[in-house]
Amino acid sequence: MFWLISCTGAFDLGGGNLHKEIILASASPRRQDLLDALGIKYKSVPAELDEHFFPGELPRKAAERVAREKAEAVARNFEHGLILAADTIVVCDGKVLGKPQDEDDAFLMLSHLSGKSHEVITAVCIKDIDQAESEVESEVTRVYFRSLSPMEIRTYISSGEAMDKAGAYGIQGLGSVFVERIDGCYFNVVGLPISRVYGMLARRGTNILRNE
Repeated sequence: MFWLISCTGAFDLGGGNLHKEIILASASPRRQDLLDALGIKYKSVPAELDEHFFPGELPRKAAERVAREKAEAVARNFEHGLILAADTIVVCDGKVLGKPQDEDDAFLMLSHLSGKSHEVITAVCIKDIDQAESEVESEVTRVYFRSLSPMEIRTYISSGEAMDKAGAYGIQGLGSVFVERIDGCYFNVVGLPISRVYGMLARRGTNILRNE
């Protein structure tokens, strides 16, 4: 069973429905799974973008900028619809951990996360092409890892799960065995803060609770 719980307040459900096409600016199977679980009809069009941070840029602001740039890049290919773009990063001890470059890099990342807490930040951008307007919000979840042995880390990396994820782990898969607890939105760690996305879409007249 899939539960949608909002801790950020109520939204006006009104009579809105899914009258605008939603374009997901991502090829992430985790984000697609989350939208599929909600019954949202969408088109997946990955953003061709060089994701990078500027020197001195704050992690949260950087994620928000990248999410906006992803939405802008995909929007150029459409005349109508809502672009849904997101960017997820992991921050530990002030260091931003993206996707590992190779297995050695993944080992270093997981070793750094071992026995500590870290933040997972997902920035979301909704771009309304018809209205030429964009809205960007971000969610932060704190994740606590237990202490990991080198053998556990190597075994996990050999599964292949670590290689395409920020911070080199997936909380929805085998990586869940590393997590002692979280403070905040679980879905945010997976890749989309569902309650926040719901509110952003609702403000655009797209009510996913009335998918008709």
